[in-house]
Amino acid sequence: MRSRWTILAVLFVARTAMAFQFQSVAAVAPLVGDSLGASLADIGILIGLYLAPGVTLALPGATIGQRYGDKATVLAGLLMMLAGELLTTASTYWSLQIGGRLIGGTGGVLLNVLMTKMVADWFAGREIATAMAIYINSWPAGIAIALVLLPAIGTTFGMAAVGLAVSVLIIVSIGLMAFVYRAPEALHAGRIERLAISAGTSYALVTAGLIWCLYNVGFAMVFSFGPEMLVDRGWSNAAAGSAISVVLWLAMLSVPLGGLLADRTRRGGAILTLGCAGFAMLMLLLSRNGPLLPLIIATGIVCGLPAGAIMSLPTRVLDQRTRSIGMGVFYTVYYAGMLAAPAIGGRLAVWAGTATAALDLGAAALLICPFLLWPFHRFTRLSQAMVVPIG
Repeated sequence: MRSRWTILAVLFVARTAMAFQFQSVAAVAPLVGDSLGASLADIGILIGLYLAPGVTLALPGATIGQRYGDKATVLAGLLMMLAGELLTTASTYWSLQIGGRLIGGTGGVLLNVLMTKMVADWFAGREIATAMAIYINSWPAGIAIALVLLPAIGTTFGMAAVGLAVSVLIIVSIGLMAFVYRAPEALHAGRIERLAISAGTSYALVTAGLIWCLYNVGFAMVFSFGPEMLVDRGWSNAAAGSAISVVLWLAMLSVPLGGLLADRTRRGGAILTLGCAGFAMLMLLLSRNGPLLPLIIATGIVCGLPAGAIMSLPTRVLDQRTRSIGMGVFYTVYYAGMLAAPAIGGRLAVWAGTATAALDLGAAALLICPFLLWPFHRFTRLSQAMVVPIG
C-alpha cells in the first residue's frame, strides 16, 4: 500500500518537470538567441507561450480529466510535454519553436489543473495546507534546478543537450506516474457523476483563483524586475540575478513552513493575511534602497508563508465529485491574470522610468489578497452542499 506521501512525491516530481521545461528557455536565453537568431523580445514570446494555453484550456482540461480519468489525462499531458520538447530540440525553425512551446504548455496545463485536484483527493481533511505547500514548492524547485544545471549543460554540450536533459526528467515523470501513482481507494468505490457547481461555489472559486493570481503577481514581480532594479543601482547582471535568486531558495523553505503552520494552528486566514502583508511591505522596502541583504533574506523567509493556505481555499468548497471542474475554474482565473500582469508591470516600469514601479505593482497586488478573503468566505457560506447533475 503506497502512502499518500509517496503519491505526493510522484506528483511533486512531475510538476518539477513542468517547471524545468518552462524555465529551459529563460535559463539559457543567450544560447537560445545565438542558435535561433532571436532577440530578447522573441525569447520573451517563447517564455510566455508556455503559459498561454492555460487561459482557454484550464476548464476543458478539467472536463477531459473528469471523462477519461486523472491518471490517463496527466500521462497524456506528460507525453505532450515530451513531444513539445523533442520538437523544439529537433529544429531551429521559428515556427517549430512556437509549436513546441505551445504543445508542451498545453500538456503543462493538464498537469497543473489535474494534479492539484489529485493532491486534494489524497489529503482533503488531513494536512491539506501542508501537502499543497509541498506540492506547489515543486515550481520554484524546478526553476532553481534549471537555473543551476541548464546553463552549464548548454555551454558545455550545446542546445541539443538542454533539450535532452528536459526530456529525461519528463520521461522519469512518465514512468513514476504510470507505475507508482494510483488513485485513492474512495475514488474506486463507485461511479462518479459528471457534475456542475453551484453559482456560490463558482464565485468562491473565482475569488480564490484571484487571490492565488495576485499572490503570484507579487512573486513574479520580484523575479522579473528585481534584477533590473539592482542593475539600475549599478549592480552587474550576474550579481543582481544571484542576489534575487536568494529569495527563491529561501522560498523553498518558507512555503512548506507556511503550510505546516496553517494546518497546525487552524488559522490559515491569519497566515494568509500576515504573510501577504509582510511580503508586500518587504517589497516596498526592497525597492526603496533599504539594507539589501537583510531585506532579501527577510523577503525569502516571508514570501512563501501564504502559499499553502491560499491553495487550500478551493478544497473548502469542493468535494471529490466537483474537484476537476472546480480546479479548472480556479486555474482559468490564475492563467488569465498571470498572462496580463508581467506585461502591465513592464509597461508601468517603462512609463515610470524605473523597475521599482513593477515591484510596487506587486506589493499592491499582495495587499489586495487579504481583502478578498471576506467575499470568499461569504460565497463559501452561500454555496450549497449539493451540486447539480449535468449528465
